[in-house]
Amino acid sequence: MELGKLISGLETLAVYGDLSLEVSGIEIDSKKMQKNRLFICLSGGNYDSHESAREAERYGAGAIVCERRLNVGVPQIVVKDSRRAMSYLSAAFYGFPARRMKIVGITGTNGKTTTARLVKDILERSGKKTGLIGTLGVFFGNTFYEPTLTTPDPPDLHKILSEMYEYGIDYVVMEVSAHAIELQKVADVNFAAGVLTNLTQDHLDYFGTMDRYRAAKKKFLTSRQCERVVVNSDDPLGREILKENEKAVSYGIDNPADVFAIDAEEEIDGTKFVLNLFDDIFEIKLRLLGRFNVYNAMAAAVASTLLGVKPKAAAKALGESEVVPGRMECVSGRGGVYVFVDYAHTPDGLENSLQTLKKVAKNRLICVFGCGGNRDAGKRAQMGEIAGKLADFTVLTSDNPRYEEPMEIIREIEKGLLKKSREYVVIQSREDALRYALAAAKKGDCVLVAGKGCEKYQEILGIKHLYNDKDCIEKIYRERNR
Repeated sequence: MELGKLISGLETLAVYGDLSLEVSGIEIDSKKMQKNRLFICLSGGNYDSHESAREAERYGAGAIVCERRLNVGVPQIVVKDSRRAMSYLSAAFYGFPARRMKIVGITGTNGKTTTARLVKDILERSGKKTGLIGTLGVFFGNTFYEPTLTTPDPPDLHKILSEMYEYGIDYVVMEVSAHAIELQKVADVNFAAGVLTNLTQDHLDYFGTMDRYRAAKKKFLTSRQCERVVVNSDDPLGREILKENEKAVSYGIDNPADVFAIDAEEEIDGTKFVLNLFDDIFEIKLRLLGRFNVYNAMAAAVASTLLGVKPKAAAKALGESEVVPGRMECVSGRGGVYVFVDYAHTPDGLENSLQTLKKVAKNRLICVFGCGGNRDAGKRAQMGEIAGKLADFTVLTSDNPRYEEPMEIIREIEKGLLKKSREYVVIQSREDALRYALAAAKKGDCVLVAGKGCEKYQEILGIKHLYNDKDCIEKIYRERNR
């Protein structure tokens, strides 16, 4: 696309150079630059990529978008906010594909991945061609892209949306992270529905305070981007939005809601409940375990119904949906020991998962978990206290330590755990921790392996080592049977 045409709808402060260049793509990493791509300089955080503009030019950048004039020999487009510009230019380069499809955005601390997958299942089982973008990757038709970020950066996001549209996708379900909202990644995506699952503590390493984290979520849900809004009436932020937006649609269990569930019964193989979906009544048997998954199911049913799916079809699809990998996934029932792998990595997530398994365990509940390094350290002691309160025995181990000392992270968790229990052991190696927990488990016990879900790596000192909890558990059981 010609540079002049590409920036024609962009608010600029100054433009320098010839705009006749045919732009071949958009890039934000100078080291990945290819000939005639548009390089966008981003500032903020620990690095200012304006400093890489000369490198980008050497590698073939045809033009540069920046927030201040630079000493380069290619055309420059100076803007007030290069992140906002990146969102617009990415959408424009690919012909604004989001405008051609109906898009559902799922935001919230926990439950985004499961809710998004359930919406996709309901839409597809209702005959609608649907794509999915989220933590587990990108899915449409027979295409799958490995996950990078929960919400991709705008150049990747709009490329994906363009591919989906060309494939014939009519509906897209995507997870919208708080970081994506704050960094304006979805600024040029309009949503047929925006969905809130819940808001609890997470990401304070980035946002600093819960007020700022909460403001990011609310900003998305109250923006003009969302044609309809679906919120959880049992969540404080959800109730706040309901008071301010009379068009918001609610779902809940404990508080009045447009859509609600009663008589929830949790069993080892799923959850039964009665769903009132806009006054149509259905008995649902989810293959997903836990009260929190009842909320996820309701959110998905409401969003799908607002997009035109018949309530009966939505309810039927819920009963047919499979467990999402790494989300309260039962990976073994050998010898009467039920082992669950779950992504729970926040205080609320861990508490929900442990409370659920506490109800279905016939004997003891064993919890294996750690906390990630270089992330919200304030939740470590909280999660330790939760494990000490709810689990009969805890194995503290390593998660993704990243650039922190693994044992320092564990000691911070341990401080909270000791407030409630002394029934625990510390084993830094995650594989050894699993081996210990599975050896200690007896018939009737449940083992929760929390924190990593279906991640395929363990990140240590910047290196992602191949590792998966489910695969590790299978390996341990195979070793036993030799």
